[in-house]
Amino acid sequence: MRTDDWVTRLHDLQTRGEPCVVATLVDQQGSTPRDAGCKILITADQLFYTLGGGNLEFQVTAIAREMLQKGEQNSRFERFSLGARLGQCCGGMASVLLEPLGHPQPQVVVYGAGHVGRALVNILSTLPCRITWVDARASEFPAQVDAQITCIVDEEPEGTVAQMPAGSYFMVLTHDHQLDFALSERILKRGDFRYFGLIGSETKRKRFDYRLSGKGISAEQLIRMRCPIGLPDVRGKLPAEIAVAIAGEFIAAYGAHAQINGVF
Repeated sequence: MRTDDWVTRLHDLQTRGEPCVVATLVDQQGSTPRDAGCKILITADQLFYTLGGGNLEFQVTAIAREMLQKGEQNSRFERFSLGARLGQCCGGMASVLLEPLGHPQPQVVVYGAGHVGRALVNILSTLPCRITWVDARASEFPAQVDAQITCIVDEEPEGTVAQMPAGSYFMVLTHDHQLDFALSERILKRGDFRYFGLIGSETKRKRFDYRLSGKGISAEQLIRMRCPIGLPDVRGKLPAEIAVAIAGEFIAAYGAHAQINGVF
């Protein structure tokens, strides 16, 4: 592995705002799968490069992902005996330095690439968050987007709800009330979101509450749906004004979560 390979990959991850752990084999004694200095980059769901595979890499990956899940920011130094207990036949010793890089960033999921959706994503792209932007119409997306934005074109956007990570911040802003309803039902039923906001009026809210309760959604679940979406004191009907109100509510929701969990 050339040095510039992993540096370039690390830069790409940081540009996208994706936290990772850099694990480096810093010392070896006896026979080991790889030489000292080799590295592996570990994210929540991907591996880049290798420490030689086998149970050593499995154990290092498990430790790194636990660090990412807990949001640890301090490095760890671990020693591994490459004998029968670790399932390796090398018989040597390996010392690995695990360095977490990048702060965990909130995952925002925006449904709808219309006027409000575009105005909102323009604001969110200036904040430290990762954005998944979903619409059935490819033509509605800009030709180019920032690195932290992933655009998904799907003719049945409601099917993507299950693909989003736990703890996401959902914002439903589509042009179709039936699609809004289908998305709302799926988001509320999975229940592991940190925030869910739905664009619409108080009348739409009452109508959706009635219909969703008929789908088995409890009153406790319905309370978690923010509709009308956005800070109520930020008034206005222009797309930019609505987007500011939604972004402000997201910042407040994320800030409250971060304080409770000691991110700040």
